[in-house]
Amino acid sequence: MAPPENLNIALQNRTGSSNVFAYITGLDLRNGNRPIFIQSDGRTVHSPPSPSQPGAALTVDVAIALGPPGNTVNAVIPKIAGGRIWFSVDAHLTFKVNPGPAIVEPSVTNPTDPNINISWSFAEFTFNDAQLFANISYVDFASVPVGMSLTNTSGRTQSVPGMPTSGFNTIVSELRAQAQRDGKPWDQLIYSYNGRPLRALSPNNLLVGNPNAWNNYWEPYVQQVWSRFTSQDLIVNTQAAAGNLHGRVANGQLTFPQAGSFSAPSARDIFSCSTGPFATGSNAARNAVIPRLAAAFNRSVLLDTDQTPNGSRPENYYKNATTNHYSRIVHSVQRDGRGYAFPYDDVVPDGGSDVAGTLFDGSPQLWTVTVGGG
Repeated sequence: MAPPENLNIALQNRTGSSNVFAYITGLDLRNGNRPIFIQSDGRTVHSPPSPSQPGAALTVDVAIALGPPGNTVNAVIPKIAGGRIWFSVDAHLTFKVNPGPAIVEPSVTNPTDPNINISWSFAEFTFNDAQLFANISYVDFASVPVGMSLTNTSGRTQSVPGMPTSGFNTIVSELRAQAQRDGKPWDQLIYSYNGRPLRALSPNNLLVGNPNAWNNYWEPYVQQVWSRFTSQDLIVNTQAAAGNLHGRVANGQLTFPQAGSFSAPSARDIFSCSTGPFATGSNAARNAVIPRLAAAFNRSVLLDTDQTPNGSRPENYYKNATTNHYSRIVHSVQRDGRGYAFPYDDVVPDGGSDVAGTLFDGSPQLWTVTVGGG
């Protein structure tokens, strides 16, 4: 059964505030992928015109007020790609429009952004002719808890519960504790305003304002991995047409047939999953190895197994002292352990279950998205 033309969304306020707002943005698949907002009534589409100058203000109200704690507001959306549902607590978010048109979204790395001192979060989605696909994302930062469930036309419901109300405070405490343990800048991920933590940045986003934050954090671990696979093969299951590829280190390069050679990654390469050896490659085999190798580094499993991703399971992730502790902590506070904590967190072993907090269905009926964790 094909998805309906429009999708019903239930937006639930589970915070302790009566001053909570939702914003729905994305690209209108019925109208040439033009950027759109859903207006404050939760159903009217607004396609902003291209302004003559950057940073133009919106001319309509796109803040959907969620009402008091426990309240649910219903919204309806058309087919949207690259969508987000944003939530802000105790303040409105500011969106602007650049020529194109192009939407200027809230930023957690621009200190001059008008939203920098506001508490906000989002869920990501695409609703197209094939399905609704959605996830709760911590790739950029963690802040106000978001959860969701999806009921299809057959009555089947799947859910991603996200963090409890206390989840963000636990992340803050654990990042501070990790900084005490290893002396690394995990506590610098915490952004506070007036003494109150608002969000925890991903390690990659800390590099935007502090390019040397991680220096050689990963270097000893990478050297151990490179040493190990000098004398034995690393087997990467591409989970694609290339099948299993056997790689070995020689002359400082980890080389696979079809996928080519990979230099030793830096901290930036590992945390971003998109620079240096993990930049998009020249063929399908290489582009299948990249996410699986990047995920294995972030999860620190390459000293435990010679196969990835099939040689390890979630219970084995993040066990090494050198690991992506942000991702480890974020996963630890989710009610079911699932949440998208780094760019390739959707890599799973064959037959393994999702750890990235995704849900999808080809026949969605009601998508419920909650904010606050209550």
